[in-house]
Amino acid sequence: MIVFEDIIAKRVNIPLRKVKNTVELLEEGATIPFISRYRKEHTGSLDEVQITAIRDELNKLKNLQKRQEYILKTIEEQGKLTPELKLSIEECLDPIQLEDLYLPYKVKRKTRATVARDKGLEPLAKILMKQQEMQVEKAASAFLNEEVENVEDALQGARDIIAEWVNENQRARKTVRYHFDRSAVISSKLVKGKAEEGEKFKDYFEFAEPLKKCPGHRILAMRRGEQEGFLKISVEPESMRVTDALSKQFVTSPYDVGQQVEEAVKDSYKRLMQPSIENEYKALYKEKADLEAIKVFADNLRQLLLASPLGQKRVLALDPGFRSGCKLVCLDEQGMLVHNATIYPHPPQQDRAGSTRKVSSLVEQYKIEAIAIGNGTASRETELFIRMLRFPHDLAVYVVNESGASIYSASKIAREEFPDYDVTVRGAVSIGRRLMDPLAELVKIDPKSIGVGQYQHDVDQGNLKKSLDEVVESCVNLVGVNLNTASKHLMTYVSGLGPTLAQNVVDYRQEIGGFISRKQLKKVARMGEKAYEQCAGFLRIEGADNPLDNSAVHPESYHIVERMASDLKVDLKQLVNDESLVRQIDLNKYVEGGIGLPTLKDIQKELEKPGRDPRQQIEVFEFDQTVFTMEDLKPGMELPGIVTNITKFGAFVDVGVKQDGLVHISQLADRFIKDPNEVVKIHQHVKVRVQEVDISRKRIQLSMKGI
Repeated sequence: MIVFEDIIAKRVNIPLRKVKNTVELLEEGATIPFISRYRKEHTGSLDEVQITAIRDELNKLKNLQKRQEYILKTIEEQGKLTPELKLSIEECLDPIQLEDLYLPYKVKRKTRATVARDKGLEPLAKILMKQQEMQVEKAASAFLNEEVENVEDALQGARDIIAEWVNENQRARKTVRYHFDRSAVISSKLVKGKAEEGEKFKDYFEFAEPLKKCPGHRILAMRRGEQEGFLKISVEPESMRVTDALSKQFVTSPYDVGQQVEEAVKDSYKRLMQPSIENEYKALYKEKADLEAIKVFADNLRQLLLASPLGQKRVLALDPGFRSGCKLVCLDEQGMLVHNATIYPHPPQQDRAGSTRKVSSLVEQYKIEAIAIGNGTASRETELFIRMLRFPHDLAVYVVNESGASIYSASKIAREEFPDYDVTVRGAVSIGRRLMDPLAELVKIDPKSIGVGQYQHDVDQGNLKKSLDEVVESCVNLVGVNLNTASKHLMTYVSGLGPTLAQNVVDYRQEIGGFISRKQLKKVARMGEKAYEQCAGFLRIEGADNPLDNSAVHPESYHIVERMASDLKVDLKQLVNDESLVRQIDLNKYVEGGIGLPTLKDIQKELEKPGRDPRQQIEVFEFDQTVFTMEDLKPGMELPGIVTNITKFGAFVDVGVKQDGLVHISQLADRFIKDPNEVVKIHQHVKVRVQEVDISRKRIQLSMKGI
């Protein structure tokens, strides 16, 4: 049977010892964030990407093994499982080849070949296949009966059986795949009469490209056109070359009997093999396109979740609007709602005086330290209004991307948090909290609704959700979570918790009035030793009696830090956060058991700056104050902008006109780049030059070259 670790090590190019130890940890139920952070000695300091690759290969092999077992059982029940076939199936590591092995034994629905067999024509097919019979019609006439009326019917039935044999032949299928691999062309054509309705797919009305050169985003675009009924897609190599190759494989006679076999071979390719393998390649390249698109989305989401937080400040947040006014909320340092109101500084009401008094009063009354403005409708006008006001102290004004805020405000989570407030208040609160801590707020929203990604609605939704959930889990555990302030939804993503335990933690926190020690986690309902081991290092307690409880040092390593402090003749509180003391530690003295230098180096870094947020500090950004609409844009203008989305073909940048512009990958830098992530990141502040503005199509072409 399959030795998983050996195969995985070769596939992911990681030493066998590291793979074995990682698989062992995964099988014990350890999470990827926990393994990468706290089990470096076991894995040889593998990172999350490498551990994830091992986990994914392990799952693929497990699924393959299950399929092997099913196939072996099915063939054995038919009494057709030979020792050679059994060995071939057990040693097969390619899912496609495995299905080829199984194909002749699959229970078939009614086919032309099964009908011909029922008529007694299989012996004739065997005669023809040997290609030694010189009198074909005479041989066929021996098989006439009530169901086979004439010679042609007999020959047709025999050819149908031969076509099925060719289709089930492993070598023949490899031949066809060889040609698909080398020369398949993907083409799309307009469905008749759909030109006007399908205008957005105009680029693909008459399109053809070698399949292996077709980028994933183009494949997904064509598939969307097909699913919406505007395009017809085909994938096929040049058919004559394929049938010639198959004929050389099966046709051995130049006489009539050979022609019968050749006709069956051509029929087999056109009717059976080509459609089957075309679907196989469509699925294969769709899967590749999905993986590419999901990776783009996951990379963007990671950058968005790890965006710079303002931190615990008192915030006034505005959800802008014209006719309905601007919904305004005041939040305390913990993000709790303390006041809400509506102002009408814009047309039609245009109550600028009343709005000015209201904002100024609230800023003073609630000691506001920053202002957050959503980037939706009336955002620029509201930003201009706020920046013109004079406050008694300096106030930073931030424009916040509000993608998905409306989804959150109408969600069950929002109703639970704010049962007495309507969606407009909830939306404004979300905007303010996004400024304070993007990660803590965005985990409440389905990642697909956040607005970063490429064809996210066209990819496999199960794989997308799994990938995005893992990104959220990775980010939450990288940053760490305040045990006494985190929401249930944030704690759900902490290593080892999940929805039930997260709720139990929140319930116990309310019961005891807040945690003062990580040890108290063990008293949470259903918190077993394994769950505690997995989660404890990622949960922080500010002001805890033990300063290590507010760090990323795992409780299992506390005794080592206590020895360090004792050896330096200081107490823990003196050691923690005193860089001069921490640097005096000789790490080699504390190597023991499963604790080696990788873990000790992590501990040393953490002691220097315990609980440090790995995210960068937030920066204030201002759009050009002369540009508010697309009509204000002119080619040649150089403007500040914020990167809002990254795709394989470029980056989208908000320059403050309600329509993001595209910087094509060829315009991102003065040098050649393969991936936009080499140059830009989500939320990065950039300078761009306007190249072209198409108001009717709402398209803005931008460039970052030479800036």
